[in-house]
Amino acid sequence: MNLLFANDKPGHYPASFYADTRDAAPERAALQGAVQADVCIVGAGYTGLSAALHLAEAGRRVILLEAHRVGFGASGRNGGQIGSGQRLEVTELEKMMGKPAARRLWDLAEEAKALTYDLAARAGVPTYRGIAHAALKPSEVAHAHEMAAYLATHYGYDQITPLDRDGLRALIPSERYIGGDIDRGAGHVHPLNLTLGMARLAEAAGAVIHETSVVTGIEHGTGTQKSRVRTAQGHVEAEHVILAANGYLDRLEPKVTARVMPLNNYIVATEPLGERARELLTENIAAHDTKFVVNYWRLHEDRLIFGGGESVTYRFPRDIAAKARVPMLQVYPQLRDVKITHAWGGTLAITLNRMPYFGRPSPNCLSASGFSGHGVALATLAGKLMAQAVTATGDGFDAMASVPTYPFPGGGYLRWPFLVAGMTFYGLRDKLGI
Repeated sequence: MNLLFANDKPGHYPASFYADTRDAAPERAALQGAVQADVCIVGAGYTGLSAALHLAEAGRRVILLEAHRVGFGASGRNGGQIGSGQRLEVTELEKMMGKPAARRLWDLAEEAKALTYDLAARAGVPTYRGIAHAALKPSEVAHAHEMAAYLATHYGYDQITPLDRDGLRALIPSERYIGGDIDRGAGHVHPLNLTLGMARLAEAAGAVIHETSVVTGIEHGTGTQKSRVRTAQGHVEAEHVILAANGYLDRLEPKVTARVMPLNNYIVATEPLGERARELLTENIAAHDTKFVVNYWRLHEDRLIFGGGESVTYRFPRDIAAKARVPMLQVYPQLRDVKITHAWGGTLAITLNRMPYFGRPSPNCLSASGFSGHGVALATLAGKLMAQAVTATGDGFDAMASVPTYPFPGGGYLRWPFLVAGMTFYGLRDKLGI
């Protein structure tokens, strides 16, 4: 089964709060016939749009192919959190790669945030600062405080304030959490509007975007021979190909899919809450907790946008609202009488070590995916880094590609049973509070 069509109507945004509150977006024509380009990009999410924008600004002829609509995938459905750092903490990266490499990765992540804020501002999309990290156990609170001090001392990052029980509850009035921190350098955004804004910027720079253009195959060029990217109604011949389809890449490129696993996640939006909204978050910040299957939430005006629950099946559950309502009520039991107006699922992608996979499936093909729930900023940066790799103007892509990544057991075909077992184990740990 192709994930592109497993849960969604072809060529349409999924029913979500974001789709209902999105900025106006033109319907872009599908690719027809044979066209030439310097670079062909597959996927119009943060990564693909950022690559298209930066390549077009560098004077390259860019064709971007999107199977559905701009921002259709995880980029237009996620929690909207613009997080700090990489998916792994700096201390883990120091052990894995050494302190100089870990520092380089931290600096790239800071560049990712700055780039995302800048592109949002250029596109006229509001962003808001602050993400609270809510801990369930004393050991997690202690760890959060230690990491805040470590980042301030060794990385010069002083935007994180440790919080005790009272300090956290002053921001998140929930009895569930016992402390944590607030990162004032992180932030949040309407994720679909961010992608639509980036598309406007890319097209203004000269990139051409084709929607409803499902890529059916790629013939990688060799030497001076161009690559050919095929759709049902045409093809693009290009000197370079950029793969930016993340969890929807499927088996289009086995070298990538062996290391990147699709994973479904679910979000709900409540009815307008009026003054009750400030009983959930006292400031316009976002939040997430320390569960392995993480809960994450923020306010959009006076509605709660809450994400929780995952599955590794192709299909979304029949009742998404019921699945996400369970963790929402664990955090805010006072919302039992509140109506859920929107419930939707989305497919992201993870890797074994939760660090994104940057690779070159062929000499003239670049890929970045597997952002593991930390992709709003990093996926945006990934597009820029791949553009720089094409134009030979930066080494950030190689720095990210140097992070060790490994295939899932069973490769692209047998990885599902292993992931199901792993997710079941960690889901049980969450339930038992281990």
